[in-house]
Amino acid sequence: MDRDLQKTIDLDSHFVMQTYKRLPVAFVRGEGCRLWDTEGKEYLDLLAGLGVTVLGHCHPLVTEAVAGQASRLLHTTNLYYVEPQAELARLLTENFFEGRCFFANSGAEANEGALKLARKYHFQKGEPRQKVVCALGSFHGRTLATMSATGQPAKWEPFQPVVPGFIHVPLNDVRYLEEAVDEDTSALIIEPVLGEGGVYPASPEFLRAARDACDATGAVFIADEIQSGMGRTGKFFAYEHSGITPDVVTIAKGLANGVPAAAFIARGELGETLEPGEHGTTFGGGFLACAAAVATINAIIDEGVMENAAVIGKTLKAKLEELTALPHVEEVRGLGLMLAVQLKVDAARAVVGSCLERGVLVNDVSPSAVRLLPPLILSEKEGLEGVEVLQEVLASLEP
Repeated sequence: MDRDLQKTIDLDSHFVMQTYKRLPVAFVRGEGCRLWDTEGKEYLDLLAGLGVTVLGHCHPLVTEAVAGQASRLLHTTNLYYVEPQAELARLLTENFFEGRCFFANSGAEANEGALKLARKYHFQKGEPRQKVVCALGSFHGRTLATMSATGQPAKWEPFQPVVPGFIHVPLNDVRYLEEAVDEDTSALIIEPVLGEGGVYPASPEFLRAARDACDATGAVFIADEIQSGMGRTGKFFAYEHSGITPDVVTIAKGLANGVPAAAFIARGELGETLEPGEHGTTFGGGFLACAAAVATINAIIDEGVMENAAVIGKTLKAKLEELTALPHVEEVRGLGLMLAVQLKVDAARAVVGSCLERGVLVNDVSPSAVRLLPPLILSEKEGLEGVEVLQEVLASLEP
């Protein structure tokens, strides 16, 4: 291990809360789908910072926007108008989801804000509602409320009591969904593709039933597109594959290609619900994040990024499905460039470590599932390169 990396590891172990199981590498440079570590070793990045660098590392338009904005002005607060924030809202709502935007810093903040919005909406109508329906296996954030919405009870245990009012139904079980959503339901929050839950797509039938249930009861339908949005599945929002439209959509991760940025967008009267003093943020919607996000959105629109994600995602999934011939591989699932390889054994961490040694970055989204969230600019050649390494690693697993 080189001296620079060891120094970083030592500092981290002494001064940083140990909340992450880090892999033994530190990156110092990136370009496109490639990263280089402190020793100069090159890696193919099939994780994109957990789905964040949708345009790859150091995309020239984003780099120029960030550098230019940083040289002019970084912060004034939302007490004043922020020009790139207004432009970003226009780009999002005119191109992808008609409504009004609130800008935040992270996916958890966006989901918190959307849940607050739903509560206020019903309160304003004179019929306060307490219940929020979520999916088992979902992940909506790590704040107390978004953790309570998360359908993974093991994550709640050290932090009990969880916030009351959240109930969970099995993904893709229409009967349970229809029984759960009633006149006391404030909101239904669903990931069109479960991300941290293991990359399980919600079926079009399930999402259409969710839309119908919300229409019948007046519940607010929130689509959590934190991980599945920004073109990752071949469409800007993953819910579009089902032909429905939610009432509120939340986005983050890839919004500014690496600069922390998030938003929730509400259509119709929901976009008029929150009033001054009812929700806010010091840093959300700031100059740097919004300048980076404007550049990111423009690149997605102009450079065929979503189309590439659809085409390369289909190719990559087909090649990954060939791995099911290996004894330890059970299935491949996902949409676009949001994919997971399900193993028959709890060996995902070992697979991730072996891929890292061979210069390919993937992620163990569960003990038995390996996740791929590459930049949306991934080429076919790069994708096949990654699959070849993954195949070698999986084939080398002991019987």
